[in-house]
Amino acid sequence: MDAPDTTEAPTQKSRLPRLRMSGRGMWITFLLVPPLAVMALFVIYPIVSALAYAFYDWQGLRRGEFVGFANFSKVLFDEPFATTTWNAFKNNVFVFFALMIIQNGLGFILAYALWRDLPGARFHRIAVFLPVVLSTVIIGYVWKLFFHPIFGAVNQLLRSVGLDVFAGPWLGDPDTALNALIFVNAWAWVGFPTLVFLAGLQRIPSEILDAARMETDSELLLIRKIIWPLIAPSATVCFILLFIGSFNWFELPYIMVGLDGSPFGTTDVLGLYFYRTAFGNQSAGIQDFGMGSALAVLMFLFIAVVATVWTIYLRRREIEV
Repeated sequence: MDAPDTTEAPTQKSRLPRLRMSGRGMWITFLLVPPLAVMALFVIYPIVSALAYAFYDWQGLRRGEFVGFANFSKVLFDEPFATTTWNAFKNNVFVFFALMIIQNGLGFILAYALWRDLPGARFHRIAVFLPVVLSTVIIGYVWKLFFHPIFGAVNQLLRSVGLDVFAGPWLGDPDTALNALIFVNAWAWVGFPTLVFLAGLQRIPSEILDAARMETDSELLLIRKIIWPLIAPSATVCFILLFIGSFNWFELPYIMVGLDGSPFGTTDVLGLYFYRTAFGNQSAGIQDFGMGSALAVLMFLFIAVVATVWTIYLRRREIEV
């Protein structure tokens, strides 16, 4: 009797892994293509378009002739655009350093207090992060009402405790307008660095802290020599995100003081200036896609270069626990 032919069985079995791999590849492609398409349509394409628009002259919505770097030169060196550009840039720099001290500094202090399990720590972990989840529109409008010079809660509180001399038009005074915006931003976002620093503190091994406390009783020395170097990765995240956010500042000043950076340009930032230049408003007097795109490209390059260099520098200083 002849032996049965079994050559087809292994061949069919060998196809099963190939079919499984093919089905898995199709499923991965199905999951990746939609987000990549959205990213290309709403992120990559606008960036490339802005770069292209910056090299052309625009007459309203009609693209004119190629002008090279003329729009960049006009934004940076020609008056009155140069003065507005550098004033807005100066305000962005001031916002960054102020928030670095107030927002990140207070965030570390709060994180350290929560880490040491001070009374009410569980409640404050929720309370300190609650403003972060609120809409910027809501925060801006509420605090705009709080700072109202007549019936605002801030002035009412100052008058009730006998500090009438400090009551004033917070958003209408050039000396206090930008500081008021910085205060609101710090209040709204202090919860984010708090949780990031708290996560870094909770990663520190207790053995290291116990050994360090055997050498010194000074809590400040412990923070400076042991704790701060060990949470360097958390600091890197907070610093870089704050830098990017400070130079992309738009929503809060737009809601609280408007597109003009009132009063007298003291709250003007690059985000507001870009919007006015590219899309115009009642007082801007111009609508120039070329200049607006040039300003957007300069902002992107500045943020990308500085953030990259600073990230590399901070990462080299980190200590892996």
